[in-house]
Amino acid sequence: MIVERFSKYLTAIEYPKEKTSWNIAGILKDKNAFYKFDVRDMFALPDGTPAQKGRIDSKADKMVLEMDNKWVILDLEELHQYIKKNKLKKVYVNDLISKLEWTIFLAKK
Repeated sequence: MIVERFSKYLTAIEYPKEKTSWNIAGILKDKNAFYKFDVRDMFALPDGTPAQKGRIDSKADKMVLEMDNKWVILDLEELHQYIKKNKLKKVYVNDLISKLEWTIFLAKK
């Protein structure tokens, strides 16, 4: 399960007590801030492009995307501001990486 795979990169782990928009919370190893993470499997669009749905009203701080060889962690507040400012309905991960400042990459172990 994706949450279990990602949990290897966290300390001080907490799980939500009821159904919510985040799946796991904790501190990224080698960092010191505590965040709530939206960690869900991506799905394929009809053309095969990997995709992820998100909500503007999410209680999560960060969205985690699993790639073949790395994890991509996006700041949801920054992402939401970018979507609103540019009046977007769809965004592409490769575009976001160059447009957002907060993105973190974790090499898979």
